[in-house]
Amino acid sequence: MPFIHLSLRGAQPNATDVAHLQVAITRLMADILRKKAELTVVHVDAQADAAWSVNGLPLADGQLAWQMTAFITAGTNTAEEKASFIAHAHETLQGMLGPSLAPTYIVVQELANTDWGYDGKTQAVRAQAAAAP
Repeated sequence: MPFIHLSLRGAQPNATDVAHLQVAITRLMADILRKKAELTVVHVDAQADAAWSVNGLPLADGQLAWQMTAFITAGTNTAEEKASFIAHAHETLQGMLGPSLAPTYIVVQELANTDWGYDGKTQAVRAQAAAAP
């Protein structure tokens, strides 16, 4: 049940662009990290220019910048899979959004299965239920 937060700075994407980003990111999660697409949530957040800086200095007006964090359950993917996801996500986002003049970050944040869940149940509770006879 991955949750992805994509923050954008620069040109505001329209609804069609947001939908294309969400589909592309969901596919990467399914294809590379083996996550269930039907449980993958992608939140795209277009932020004000003033919310971003590099080296403590604001970016130029309209300068493109983006950052993505993908939250997954700890221990469900190898280091190689996570590295592949980061590389492919960067390539995909740069292809869809254009090159960023600011540093771009893609973070894969692993959380213990006891520390998160959905629909009121932790991943640990779900794993225990799935393992029960």
